Amino acid sequence: MASKREKRTKIIVYIMIVAMILSTFTAGLAMFIN
Repeated sequence: MASKREKRTKIIVYIMIVAMILSTFTAGLAMFIN
């Protein structure tokens, strides 16, 4: 149970980090294009 919950939280953290990087990357691209 504990290990499964730990793995789930780790996956959520990875998804949040990827979402942050993607949002900053798309914002930078928009600024660069405009």
